Amino acid sequence: MNRRNFLKNAGLIAAGSVIMNPLESIAQNTLATGRKTRLAMVGTGHRGSGMWGKEVVESYSDVAEFVGLCDTNPGRLEYAKKRIGATCKTYTDFDLMMKECKPDMLIVTTVDSTHDEFIVKGLNMGVDIITEKPMTTDEQKCQQILDAERKSNKKVLVTFNYRYSPHRQKIYELLRDGRIGKVTSVDFHWYLNTRHGADYFRRWHRLREKSGSLWVHKASHHFDLLGWWLNSEPESVYALGSLDFYGKNGAYRSSTCRACEHKSECNFFMDITKNEYLYDLYCKNEKFDGYHRDGCVFKEDINIYDKMAATIKYANGVQVAYSLTAYSPYEGYRIAFNGTKGRLEAWIKEDRAVPGSDSGFDEITLFTNFKGAETFRIAQSEGHGGGDIRLKDRIFRYPDAEDQYKQSATSRDGAMAILTGIAARKSIETGEIIRISNLTDLTPQAIRIS
Repeated sequence: MNRRNFLKNAGLIAAGSVIMNPLESIAQNTLATGRKTRLAMVGTGHRGSGMWGKEVVESYSDVAEFVGLCDTNPGRLEYAKKRIGATCKTYTDFDLMMKECKPDMLIVTTVDSTHDEFIVKGLNMGVDIITEKPMTTDEQKCQQILDAERKSNKKVLVTFNYRYSPHRQKIYELLRDGRIGKVTSVDFHWYLNTRHGADYFRRWHRLREKSGSLWVHKASHHFDLLGWWLNSEPESVYALGSLDFYGKNGAYRSSTCRACEHKSECNFFMDITKNEYLYDLYCKNEKFDGYHRDGCVFKEDINIYDKMAATIKYANGVQVAYSLTAYSPYEGYRIAFNGTKGRLEAWIKEDRAVPGSDSGFDEITLFTNFKGAETFRIAQSEGHGGGDIRLKDRIFRYPDAEDQYKQSATSRDGAMAILTGIAARKSIETGEIIRISNLTDLTPQAIRIS
């Protein structure tokens, strides 16, 4: 009996919950009913109406159907329904939607700080959950999700699409194959450019109380990759961070780009009126909730960091030096794994205009001690490095397929990713090393058990 089947049959319990691939729960429900999976979604902003709305309807209507859409903004909700191409009812009352529509699966794509509310309610109502990352924004909400899942017979799947990209999968394979021996340390540095990075400071993400800061909203992607690549969980975090570029650092500011008197001189001016989709989705519906999609990146209320660095110790002894910069001239990341037999490096340039990034390939270089180097070229793909479509195929079309690379992320994976960022945030505030085990009832594992 292999390890996977042993754990499944033995009903391994970790901190009170059975470790089970969330897609196994979804597959069991789909195969048992023999009909299309009934989907409900809460949150119809850009991610909801696009990746989890329109793209799902266009590609998976033969196996899944929307039976309900919900949002607090009625105008945005109706526009999103048309863009998605759904024929279902729409709701501003979440509980009513769940009661009337009786979905099999709930997709949560709301503001990060409200994920926990809908995840917990959905589990209590007996449905499987697909939630956008981050799973939630603080340790108390994280614990509530873990507790709710343990009490239910349903599962939470966190949509870490980066795991599914061919390039990152290749790194996983090389590490699993022991090509650099035992990994001892990692250097991981992520760069957000002055287009993508700035956009977080225009939107609700600029407020820590809504996004948990970029430590949680953005970096949880990176921390999940680290845990997956290293096959371990974080044990402690020490971090530094500050707001050095956006927010109060600007020479001038406005409420929105549209209202700004400095359009001609500001390099960050965004003319949202030229983007028909964003204008129709957000600007035409501002009257319902006052949310501005083209907020000024220098607004005084910005309270997240734009420069961050952390030292993370994993339970298997690996040390990680991590940084995130949100105002770089280019987009991408550099990563290097140091091992007892060599070193694995990658420099991913996500700006196609940057020299060396337009070859159509991303490269991984494997250096072996005393033997030289070997380069692997992976074809570049759209949609988070090709991860989006592979993730959705896995969820909707092949939920019962073998998870060879352990890419399906459980609630435990989602928790460990956000707890790393939450610990970093707390470390900055206190000046102390924060232990992950002090945040929830999860005990970090040297070898991942999910």
